[in-house]
Amino acid sequence: MNSNVRPETMERITTPALAEAFIAEQVALVREQVGNKKVLLALSGGVDSSVVAALLIKAIGKQLVCVHVNHGLMRKGESEQVIEIFRNQLDANLIYIDATDRFLDKLVGVAEPEKKRKIIGEEFVRVFEEEKAKIEGISFLAQGTIYPDILESDGVKAHHNVGGLPEDFEFEGLVEPVKLLYKDEVREVGRALGLPSGMVDRQPFPGPGLGVRCLGAITRNRLHALRESDAILREEFDNAGLTGKVWQFFTVVPDFTSTGVKDGKRLDYWPVIIRAVNTVDAMVCTVPEIDWAVLKKITDRILNEVDGVCRVCFDMSPKPIATIEWE
Repeated sequence: MNSNVRPETMERITTPALAEAFIAEQVALVREQVGNKKVLLALSGGVDSSVVAALLIKAIGKQLVCVHVNHGLMRKGESEQVIEIFRNQLDANLIYIDATDRFLDKLVGVAEPEKKRKIIGEEFVRVFEEEKAKIEGISFLAQGTIYPDILESDGVKAHHNVGGLPEDFEFEGLVEPVKLLYKDEVREVGRALGLPSGMVDRQPFPGPGLGVRCLGAITRNRLHALRESDAILREEFDNAGLTGKVWQFFTVVPDFTSTGVKDGKRLDYWPVIIRAVNTVDAMVCTVPEIDWAVLKKITDRILNEVDGVCRVCFDMSPKPIATIEWE
C-alpha cells in the first residue's frame, strides 16, 4: 500500500479522544522508526512544524534537534514564542539562529517579488546547511508535511516552510508523522499535545514572511512599520472577538509615500493597507464586513503608534480577481 495515500477507512480526527489515539500511535511508530538516533527538524513556528516538534519531543525527547531560523521577516513576537514554548516549556533541544542581518542585507534593493522569494528561500537553505554541518549524528529529517501537500505535489513535498531543502541532503529517511492529516486535524492534534491556541490556530503565513507584505524593495524602517501595524491589527481583532471568525488578516506597507500633515508641517509618510478575507479553500475569498468602530480604533492606533505612517486603507477586493497576498 502507498504510504502517501490516506486510507478511505481512516477516521477524521475531530475530537480530543481521536487526537490522543493518533498521538499514541505515532509515538510508537516514530520510536520504532528512529530507535536511538537523532532527528533534525526545521521549526518555523507555523502550525505544521510546531505540531510535529511537540509530537516528536513526546516520542523521542532530546533525540530531536530543532533549528529555528529567524530571517528577520517574522511577525512581532513569533520567534520569542517559539523559544518560550519549545525551549523553556517543552525543554526541547532547540537551536535558535538570528539571521536577520544576513537576510535583510541580501534583500537590499530587490523589488521584484519572485526574486525576493528566491533569495529568502535560498538563504534559508544555506543557513540550514551550515547548522546541519555542525551537528553530529543526524540520521533522520523530520518535516511538517500534511496531506494537502501530498495531493498538490503528487506525493513529493517539493517545498519547506521557507524554501526547498536540497535534494542531496543525506538522511536514512524522513519522519513525517502528520502527512496523512488535513490542516484542521493537525490543529486538533496540536491542542491535544498542549500547544497554545496562539500557535495551533495561527493563520496561514507565507514562507517569505513579511517580505511579501513589505512591498517592493524591503527597508528596515518600513519593515518595522509593517510589523508594528500588523501587531496592532491582530491585537484589536483579538479584542473584538474577530480572530476566530475572520480566516486571515494582516497589514501591507507599499513602497511609496503619501502626503500628510503633522504639527502644521507637510510630510511624506507611508500608507498602511489592511487585508482581511474569509474562505473555505483559499481559491475563492470574500471580504468580511468589519464593524466601523473596530476599524476606527485600529486606524487611530496605527496613526498614533507607528512611526512613518499617515494613512490607513482597507482592501475591499475579493478573490478572484485579487489574490490574498499583494505580492
